[in-house]
Amino acid sequence: MLWLLFLLVTASHAELCKPDAENAFKVRLSIKTALGDQSYTWDTNEEYLFRAMVAFSMRKVPNREATEIAHVLLCNITQRVSFWFVVTDPSKNHTLPAVEVQSAIRMNRNRINNAFLLNDQTLEFLKIPATLGPPTDSAVPVWIIIFGVVFCIVIVAITLLILSGIRQRRRKSKGLPEVEDAEDKCETPITVENGIPCDPLDTKEVHLNEAFVPEGERLTPL
Repeated sequence: MLWLLFLLVTASHAELCKPDAENAFKVRLSIKTALGDQSYTWDTNEEYLFRAMVAFSMRKVPNREATEIAHVLLCNITQRVSFWFVVTDPSKNHTLPAVEVQSAIRMNRNRINNAFLLNDQTLEFLKIPATLGPPTDSAVPVWIIIFGVVFCIVIVAITLLILSGIRQRRRKSKGLPEVEDAEDKCETPITVENGIPCDPLDTKEVHLNEAFVPEGERLTPL
């Protein structure tokens, strides 16, 4: 009698958990790729841990606190390693909606990954999108930083204009002409001696006074 009951339960589970069944999810693990020489063997103990993690995730969902490990079924397990799983209802002989299972897995994806030392790329729930971490919000909004930089530039420009205006007003009040750089304008100052303007001697070039040059030197020698 017990053997017949076991066969009925097994057949019922086979109907609930099979590839592409309603509310079924496929899982693919790449343990060797992720851990290399430190990889572990996928066995019944690892299967039990996976079922426990799925049951733990489902118990986080409202009105699913009664979910047990026995309600998580695995099937079509391959050596590479891949398998399908479903979560059955504790009170009825049918599977829980895929939306609830997906939500539970997404909320606890990091806990499941850590349990198997894997990540979203090496522990794949093929019908469940990878969980993305929440975007990090900066303490200060970007627009405030930009506004602060522009405001500082404007303040500095206004300050420079005010200081330049004050300096010009002081020069005008004292009656001082604006200082011009003689070297920048390439102008040579002219001195006046005895009422006659005279060019100063250029220190860089030699000027000869023809009054003191001997008459012989004035003629170009042949």
